Order: sequence, then structure tokens, then C-alpha cells
Amino acid sequence: MAETGEAAEGPLFGVRVLELAGIGPGPLAAMLLADLGAEVIRIDRPGETLSRLPPERDPTRRGRRGLILDLKRAEAVSVLLRLVEGADILIEGYRPGVAERLGCGPEICLARNPRLVYGRMTGFGQDGPLSQAAGHDLTYIALAGALHGIGRAGEAPVPPLNLVGDYGGGAMFLVFGLLAALIARGRSGRGQVVDAAMAEGAALLMTPFYGLLAAGLWRDARGENLLDGGAPFYDSYRTADGRYLAVAAIEPKFFAELARLIGLSEEDVARQYDRAHWPALRARIAAIIAEKPRAEWVALLEGSDACAHGVLSLAEAPHHPHNVARRSFIEINGVTQPAPAPRFSRTQPPAPRPPMPPGAESDAILAEAGLDPAALRAAGVLG
Repeated sequence: MAETGEAAEGPLFGVRVLELAGIGPGPLAAMLLADLGAEVIRIDRPGETLSRLPPERDPTRRGRRGLILDLKRAEAVSVLLRLVEGADILIEGYRPGVAERLGCGPEICLARNPRLVYGRMTGFGQDGPLSQAAGHDLTYIALAGALHGIGRAGEAPVPPLNLVGDYGGGAMFLVFGLLAALIARGRSGRGQVVDAAMAEGAALLMTPFYGLLAAGLWRDARGENLLDGGAPFYDSYRTADGRYLAVAAIEPKFFAELARLIGLSEEDVARQYDRAHWPALRARIAAIIAEKPRAEWVALLEGSDACAHGVLSLAEAPHHPHNVARRSFIEINGVTQPAPAPRFSRTQPPAPRPPMPPGAESDAILAEAGLDPAALRAAGVLG
């Protein structure tokens, strides 16, 4: 393909993706691929509602075209397999064995298109004692050992939204696997199955902490370590106006700058890593931060080497001067949302297409595949 086309359309220009609609990590993974220029066709089931948001206002649906197929009908599966013939990637997030029962499992799809990369997204993986069990982010990260370390000392673990399992351990590792498989296909000419499990991805995110634990540098308890709120110089503190300031002055030179700016003592600086001093140091930092509103601390600290920033809400973050300057947020269909990332020097993709209603482009997609939309609709195959 022409380099000018690549540069205009993003680094994944020319990659064709089929997304069998699901929830959580699958849609985000498809969105990430679309953000970088892949042509993604989302295949919904008739009458199925997978989100509490109206489709046109769901950011994770952006960048795709849509088709509705009733995959419980053999004729609809035949349509899907026709599309598989021209695809590079297929993403499905069913329980293990469901795609096989529908007639669109990896064996059948790879027989139709040996170059296909077949991405499977589950909580516990395609096999193992828990493979058929229901679950959600919290249960997956519990199994990985990640949830255990999140929260205050002596208190219950805190759900970290669903960032660690669904999106960090799930969507990101699925995309990582899909792109790695595409690179391997470039050498061999052959596709393969990518078995991505949220529990395993979450466990892999914990790799540094397992290393610290093995070295005796990490306590296997919440809120007692350097990066889990146990250290007073890595925590959030309430300001005078009831908001919060995030303090992350880990290295001595950064902590010394924090101490200088907020008025800590030389003893506090000298005893930064003295655990016996941590309770007194925490109390002192908390008392100082509580004296002023967040805006005053932001004016004093942000942009310095003190590593302290105001804790912004979802409503506030898009309006921060840095995010505005970097155009880190965009608005689509009246919804403010994060912009595609990362940035590219040569193949920066265009702004994402707005999310569309399910099946909005069914006729065009089918016609491009050489199929008759009217006949398929009359046969009840389409939603």
C-alpha cells in the first residue's frame, strides 16, 4: 500500500478486524485497534443490549462499522465465515466452547482463512478448573494476587474500578497478543489463536511486586509498602477545601524539594525511609496539606520536582492546561472522552469515527463481501 495512505490513516491502516460484540475488554480492544487505523466491523446480535449507554454515546464503540447477525442461525454463521475470509483478526469474548457450538470457533475460521489471527478474551482462559466459571474484574484480580495489595492497612481490599482485570490485564494484553501474532504471521504467512485471560494479564502486571516479595523488599500485606499507601511520601492528602493532593515524592531529591516547598524539617528529610518515623511524618504532611485549598497547593507544587499534583475528577481532567495543550481529550457526539494514544510521528491516525447504532452499515458491509443484503434480511438472518 502507498505510504501516503498509511500516513493519512494510522499505523494499522489496511488491517481488517471482526469483533463479535461483548462487554468490557473486547470492545475496548477493538476500539484501540480502530483508533490506530484498523477497519473494524462490530457484529451485534439482534435485540441484545450489552451496555447501559445509548450506542451513539458509548465511547468504546467509536471507530467501527456495524452489522447485526443472529449467530444462532446457520445462515448467519455462513455470512460471518464469508467475512472471515477477508479478515486479519477476529475478536470474541464468549465462554470457552460457545464459539465452537455456534460454528465459528478457531478450527472452522482458520480453515476458511489460514492467515486469520483469532483473538479469544476470557476471564480465566480457555482451559483449567475455572475456565467455565462466571466472573468479573474483581474476581479475576483476586485470583492473580493483585486485589490483595490494594487498600489501606487493616482494611478490606479496595476495588480499583475495573482497570486492572478488564482493561489492563484483559484488553491491553489481548491487543498485545493480536499485534504480536500479526508480526509472526508476517514471517510465516500463518495465523493462530490468541488465548488472552484477564486473570493472567493481571498477574503479569504484578511481576515487579512478585520480584520484590521474593527479595524480601515487599510485605505481603496491604498498606505497608512503598507504593501502596504505606509510605507517607506516596499517598493522597485532603486539602482545606475537602479535595485531595497526590504526593509521590519517592526519590530523596524529590522528597527534599517537597519538604522545602511545604515546610518539612531537616529531620523529616533525613529520615524519609525510616519506617519508625513514618507515622509522625504522615501526620505532619497531612496537617500541612490540610491548611490550604487544593488550588493553592497546585499553584505551588505542580510543575516542580516535588512530584505532587491535584487529584482531578473525571469532569476536571479534560480542562487541565496540560491535557488541553496535548489535546488529550476529544468530544464525539457530545461525549468528552480520552483521545487515541499513543502518538505517532509519521502515521498519526485521524480523529475516530463517531459510534454508530448497531447494524447501521449492514447493507454496505454485506454488499462489499458480495452478499445480497435484501435476500439475507428476507431470510431473517439480519437484525
